[in-house]
Amino acid sequence: MSLADGPNERRLVQIAPSLLSADFARLGEAVALAGRAGADMIHFDVMDGHFVPNITIGVPVLRSLARVSKLPIDVHLMIEQPERFVEAFVEAGAASVTVHAEATVHLHRVVHLIKSLGAKAGVALNPATPVTALEQIAGDVDYVLVMTVNPGFGGQTFIPRSESKVRAVRELLRREGSAAPIEVDGGIDVHTAPGIVAAGAGILVAGNAVFGSADPERAIRDLRAAAGAAVAR
Repeated sequence: MSLADGPNERRLVQIAPSLLSADFARLGEAVALAGRAGADMIHFDVMDGHFVPNITIGVPVLRSLARVSKLPIDVHLMIEQPERFVEAFVEAGAASVTVHAEATVHLHRVVHLIKSLGAKAGVALNPATPVTALEQIAGDVDYVLVMTVNPGFGGQTFIPRSESKVRAVRELLRREGSAAPIEVDGGIDVHTAPGIVAAGAGILVAGNAVFGSADPERAIRDLRAAAGAAVAR
């Protein structure tokens, strides 16, 4: 289920703290904190101000963080024509790269480009994008990212019907004979995690719930406990 090799790959649910909600002046510290708390990967959001109404960080920042991170970095490209930048992000240290189905007209080509460069390849769906958008690529992806908010800003409210969408993605992947995990991103916290995990999510991206907390390390552990309890039930 893991996006990366290593002992954490046996975990039923993985935790990926999102740097979007961290203090951008202290990103190295945020990465170290996530490692100490037992997170499985770092989620690195890239926004271009066109595909989504915000601008964040890019290749130079990733390259710097990859030098100090003990965790794999999961790069989420919320940008138009992501194929223009995939190679640069992988060279800078991305262990996995997610592109949006809505952002490129050559989705199959981009997915296989990412894989040819040695990184894991994921496809993301915005809340209004139907699950059927995955039908022709489901057998090729290493994971699927279901957006549980509209992308662009951290701290948004979880969209409840995302649970049914995750179930639909899981069923589509099963029909394709794929065991690819489902990643979810947006409004994930100890309250929303149990339901989305029960629906089939295996990777939880959490930004504000972690870095907006007074104790981010404890927040990561609490999120894992909430997810684990859902699996146990």
